[in-house]
Amino acid sequence: VASYKVYNGGNVIKEVGGNITATTLINLSPNTRYVLTVLAYDAAGNASQASNNLDVTTPPSDDTQPPTVPANLRSTNIQATSITLAWNASTDNIGVAGYRVYRNGTQFADVPDLTATDSGLTPDTTYNYTVAAYDANNNVSAQSPAVPVKTATQAAGGDPVFDRNVNTQMDLPWGIGFLPDGSALVAERDRFEIVRVTLAGQKTVLGTISEAVTTTGEGGLLGLAISPTFATDNYVYVFYTAASDNRVARFKLMNNVVGAREPIVTGIAKNRFHNGGRIKFGPDGFLYITTGDGQDSSRAQNLSSLNGKILRVTGTGAAAPGNPFNTRVYSYGHRNPQGIAWDSQGRLWASEFGNSSWDELNRIRPGANYGWPTCEGTCNVSGMTNPVRQWDVASASPSGLEIVNDWIYMAAVRGARLWVMKITGENATDSPRAFFNGTWGRLRTVVKTPDGGLWLTSTNNDKNGGTPSTLDNVIVRLKFAGAPFLLSSSAFANNGNIPARYTCAQDGVSGNDISPPLSWGAGAHAAQSWAITF
Repeated sequence: VASYKVYNGGNVIKEVGGNITATTLINLSPNTRYVLTVLAYDAAGNASQASNNLDVTTPPSDDTQPPTVPANLRSTNIQATSITLAWNASTDNIGVAGYRVYRNGTQFADVPDLTATDSGLTPDTTYNYTVAAYDANNNVSAQSPAVPVKTATQAAGGDPVFDRNVNTQMDLPWGIGFLPDGSALVAERDRFEIVRVTLAGQKTVLGTISEAVTTTGEGGLLGLAISPTFATDNYVYVFYTAASDNRVARFKLMNNVVGAREPIVTGIAKNRFHNGGRIKFGPDGFLYITTGDGQDSSRAQNLSSLNGKILRVTGTGAAAPGNPFNTRVYSYGHRNPQGIAWDSQGRLWASEFGNSSWDELNRIRPGANYGWPTCEGTCNVSGMTNPVRQWDVASASPSGLEIVNDWIYMAAVRGARLWVMKITGENATDSPRAFFNGTWGRLRTVVKTPDGGLWLTSTNNDKNGGTPSTLDNVIVRLKFAGAPFLLSSSAFANNGNIPARYTCAQDGVSGNDISPPLSWGAGAHAAQSWAITF
């Protein structure tokens, strides 16, 4: 044994030599929960499986001094249904733990950083905002002076707005895929169940992936994807932790029965944390798989390893044609990629857990090296690709990713918010905005729905293997801000008859008929093109 690494969750907080079997952790925060594990590493960097979890909370300190009042509260983005705020950092004799943000005297957000977005607002309305800082002992500053902000009059763009609860009795809804009938299959991480959930929220357990096991960390039943040709082949794909490894398998779903699993990709090293687990079919029809480094960072740069990669395979698990290394590997140098989605140009984007400094949003290119473990966040090392965006790990810890009309929606676990940004170029977005700060706690998966909205899932109580006996997580539906999309014509009334001069009745010959004048608004989905059908 060459060394031991002490982890808090999935983050290394101390490393000691291989001849040391006890240590003291310093510079911890008071009144704070830590879930500690230890891994052993040999001289080649190979990692053991993790030790047992040690779940401890540090005691409060005798500190009674509150942080200073946050200064320079201001609006940085104003829409008809949302207002984004920012402020300057407070100071504290021990350290600022977070900020509470208030609208008209009522708290709506609790955030670890210097920004929050208030959503679901009324257009053309003035709101008064204040913010207060607090430390780990819950010493709270006075609130900042109130700042009035007025919303815009016309809603547009891709702002998400809470619509309704879909189901509030889920375990840990991790992977979601929609069937041709509009209902969804949901993978429950710690119960290992495949659950059908209708758009109205009705839940039915269809079966269990009995081979799946927990890692008492982040492993279990994770990603789920529906075959693009499900109507003819009935295949469902799942990523799960097995006794010996992480793997991807497929099964047939017929008559609501989960069939026998057929493993198609095996040998992905597992550990308590850093298991990856997202699977999605791309616009090219191939299956993309995100894999973590399994708490052995050397695997990320090893092209012979399936870990620390984004893989691209056929429906049978073979390397997809055109892969850059003629293997399953599509991109490498990843620590723990969690979300993948494609924009309107077919470009792949991915969200990734950082270690202790920076989480990332990356534009994925075939064969590109994303730097881990040499780089965490932007580092400008030759041959390694920098992220498009990066966040402090307390602000994000991103998981699921979805793109609708070139708006990116990124669920944050530790940050407990939904980050929203607009793609503005091949490697660029506008300034990210943080929605639903703390509303549902830790957020795991976001996915577009057949009825034109988003489903967003929570993943609370997910440490130490979760609480599979307690169904306390949610799926909520989000809608998009903006006026309803309406098509109208000045030539005839809604539900009226089209005048004969716009039909074949005007000359008795089909074809070559002029169109009636038509008009429509921008609608709520930030559409970039329209198709008119009759």
